[in-house]
Amino acid sequence: MKKLISLFILVTSYISLGQNIQVDSQTYTPQQLIEDILIDSNCIEGVVVTNVIGGNFNTSDQSYGYFNANGSTFPFSSGVVLSTGRLQNVPGPNTTLSDDDATDWFGDLDLEQILNESNTYNATIIEFEFIAVADKISFRYIFASEEYQENNTNTCEYSDLFGFLIRPQNETQYTNIALVPNTNTPVKVTTVHPGIPGGCDAINETYFGSWNSSTAPINFNGQTAILTATADVIPNEVYHVKLVIADEQNYRYDSAVFLEAGSFRLTTDLGPARLLSTNNPICENEQYQLDATEANAQTYKWFKDGLELSSEINSILNITDSGTYNVEVTLDNNCISYGEVVLEFSSNPVVFDTALNTCDINQDQLTVYNLLNATQEITNNDSTIQITGFFSSEINAEQINNPISNPDYFENTLANQTIYARVENTYGCYAIAEIELQATYNALSLDSFIVCDDDMFDGITEFNLNNLRLEIANSVPDGAVISFYVNIDDVYTENPITTSSYENITPYNQELFVKITVNNQCYAITTVALQVLNRPLLEDDITNENSILYCLNTYPETITLHAGIVNDTPTNYSYTWSNGENTSSIDINEVGNYSVIVTAANGCTSTRFILVEASNTATIVDVIIEELSDNNTITVMASGEGDYEYALDNGGFQDNSDFNYVSAGFHIVKVRDKKGCGITVQEVAIFGFPKFFTPNGDTINDIWELKGVNAFTNQGIIVSIFNRYGKLLKSISYNTGGWDGTLRGFELPSDDYWFIAKFPDGKEYRGHFALKR
Repeated sequence: MKKLISLFILVTSYISLGQNIQVDSQTYTPQQLIEDILIDSNCIEGVVVTNVIGGNFNTSDQSYGYFNANGSTFPFSSGVVLSTGRLQNVPGPNTTLSDDDATDWFGDLDLEQILNESNTYNATIIEFEFIAVADKISFRYIFASEEYQENNTNTCEYSDLFGFLIRPQNETQYTNIALVPNTNTPVKVTTVHPGIPGGCDAINETYFGSWNSSTAPINFNGQTAILTATADVIPNEVYHVKLVIADEQNYRYDSAVFLEAGSFRLTTDLGPARLLSTNNPICENEQYQLDATEANAQTYKWFKDGLELSSEINSILNITDSGTYNVEVTLDNNCISYGEVVLEFSSNPVVFDTALNTCDINQDQLTVYNLLNATQEITNNDSTIQITGFFSSEINAEQINNPISNPDYFENTLANQTIYARVENTYGCYAIAEIELQATYNALSLDSFIVCDDDMFDGITEFNLNNLRLEIANSVPDGAVISFYVNIDDVYTENPITTSSYENITPYNQELFVKITVNNQCYAITTVALQVLNRPLLEDDITNENSILYCLNTYPETITLHAGIVNDTPTNYSYTWSNGENTSSIDINEVGNYSVIVTAANGCTSTRFILVEASNTATIVDVIIEELSDNNTITVMASGEGDYEYALDNGGFQDNSDFNYVSAGFHIVKVRDKKGCGITVQEVAIFGFPKFFTPNGDTINDIWELKGVNAFTNQGIIVSIFNRYGKLLKSISYNTGGWDGTLRGFELPSDDYWFIAKFPDGKEYRGHFALKR
């Protein structure tokens, strides 16, 4: 074995700060850092450093070098460190930001390609070649970064990059072995961290080491746990390794990777760690072995928690308890291959055998069970364990073979059959519980539950299940729970009707299933018939929109109200009217609201409401007349209980009580009740004078006379007629007739003539008219 150089001369590049790590960029050449510090083994041959790249700070400082724990709490006592900043900024305390840059310090394309990233800067690289005498090598490392920021969402988004790239010397394709254990995920800030409040969930937290306080021995905000990089190699072949770390996107927030001294060595694979934290511990009573077999091995030496197991000298080690297990395999060339694995055990679930009891409808002891109902008894409400399957035999449960596919609807094939439940904890460790299937039979016959139909008259209505429960409760033990189901499958799958009101699906007659449970055990399963009875079918109610009319002017005559039976004989029903009568029809002569309750022979009732409203002939209170104008008008003022319409003379009836352009003379106004209670009439007169007359003996307009005047109307009027010169020609009144156009027997000529009408109240009206021959 080559002698490890142990030079601890204080030089300007050697930094020592109390309980912080020390770094040295000058004492060791890159060849010495790899061959004598990282590897330090004669079993790794042909070690040659072929390329080194780092930051050019124009000083003696570098971006890589040697480190020593210096009595601090740092997990590695010494080793090699590569950084994306100055080496002198690597030691603690963690009180400043490592945030360095240098001239022409570029990134690395190989790292970008294998990690599928881009835009790297400040790459520190050491490349070397080696030859191994065994088929596996490994080394241990810790990744630290300023981009680990506690409770900051930047941790979820940003990370510098690093890789341990290896390939056979004669090939070009690298493999990255800086991976999250048992995955193909590269180790980065964003792939290994605890949960960040408001940012992201934890990811691979088992492999996170710590957030670093201001007193940490290194000057980085956080770091991973100790990780192991492992590679399969072909013995005696030359391999090329590229250790590389780089900033991503920019030079800000530096990172470093620490490689443990002497950890690059031959490795024997003992399999993955079996840990509680990674959900893969060894289960209680599980037979577990470690196999360290190497083809060219001479001896095997086993250790547990640092203590040699002197009696264990074979390649196979049986494991019975938790611990850290190591093996040293001495090969035929006296090289030693090292293996290490951490193993933890989990206890198996604690379970309880139980029995499921359900009801047997036909007494054959074969029925349907919901095996899931046994969960609470089996697990004793332990939320950390769960039933993962039910099986018909214990061996099937142990081997997870042929699980019962429908545990919520399992039909037993044997009386008192035993079913086996496999119960697992979060780690997959299991125990088997037995379920004995028991059946109970109690005969229970229930009377039909009868209700009357609703207003739809279709045989579909609402049933009050609470009332039905009260009826059934008299036939079952006290305290029984009564549940209703639409069909038998719902009974077995525990899908009860959850509402207190149920509307039947099948008109008039439907069957519901009833389950009686006493002390959480099935007492009986039976059926109950839901029956809908017909109600009397009646005509529609008579309301404001179609009320019945009673004419007050016909009192004390009566009208007849009918109960309104449809499609049946009235004598098949009994009646109760709101006025106390009990016949199918009643005679009334009073207005108001009437109702009748009609009862069928089955006891179901229907109610009909009838509104009787009043109407009457009109009373003409006044007739307002506007006369002696070009537009004579009549307005009729009427009162009464009815709804009225109006007509003048022989004209049609109208809703409007006003009449326009009425001719002078006598007219008949009519007021009719729209609901048929009768017509009220009154004669009215409009006083007026003809505009002309033609006294030529043809009996048409031969006389100029007053309009709207008789012995009862306007009889006090005196009209005097004058020629254009003011000479009085004739005076007439209501009983003297008209003027025939003569004066003392002589015909007067065609001309305009004037008149003065004097009314009894002293008013006068003056006008003129034409005489045409």
